[in-house]
Amino acid sequence: MVKKRITHTASFKAKVALAAAKQDKTLSELAAHFKVHPNVVSKWKIHLLENVATVFQDARTKKKSDDTLVDELYQEIGRLKVELDWLKKKSELFD
Repeated sequence: MVKKRITHTASFKAKVALAAAKQDKTLSELAAHFKVHPNVVSKWKIHLLENVATVFQDARTKKKSDDTLVDELYQEIGRLKVELDWLKKKSELFD
């Protein structure tokens, strides 16, 4: 008999990770309560604790970093267009 892999929602994972972060119960107790493996509980807890700072990130700083990425990409596009035009001119010499 092959067991199907269960995919859990983000809200369920958050609930389990928060319960683990509270440390009211052991990982085994939480795993039994939520019907998941104890390793999964500890993995979700670690993931929560590592990424909790992103919850409080300012949306303006995130947008600013997106804008800088877009600017860099436009610069790269411009550079590649110049190179392509140069190569087209040089290839005409060999025709």
